[in-house]
Amino acid sequence: MFHYTVETTKTMEEAVQSLEGSLKEEKFGVLWQFDIKDKLQEKGLDFDQPYLVLEVCNPVEAQRVLSENLMVGYFLPCKIVVYEDEGKTKIGMPRPTALIQMVNDESINELAEDIEKRLITCMDKSIEL
Repeated sequence: MFHYTVETTKTMEEAVQSLEGSLKEEKFGVLWQFDIKDKLQEKGLDFDQPYLVLEVCNPVEAQRVLSENLMVGYFLPCKIVVYEDEGKTKIGMPRPTALIQMVNDESINELAEDIEKRLITCMDKSIEL
């Protein structure tokens, strides 16, 4: 599966705060938070679905993977989405291991696996009550 998604009964705000805390523990920071609902409404489009895209990065890991293959920069920074769906808050991301397959470079698979495990741990921690 190309993605990893978890759900929680936390509000979106609570989920994002919790996620930011667990990301910080793994030395990932949120570079930018893009509110798709607000942006589309600002442009006059009818979209009422709360949907946030967080761009996250661990600079050490970014440097490591880019040193191996510059094409990986096409996938950076990592994206984690937070949105509401059927009364639940969902947190999801495209799996780094799935994205890295498009580069066809076996030497960076282990790096992608490590980053993916760490991001999954952060997401799992963020849904705990």
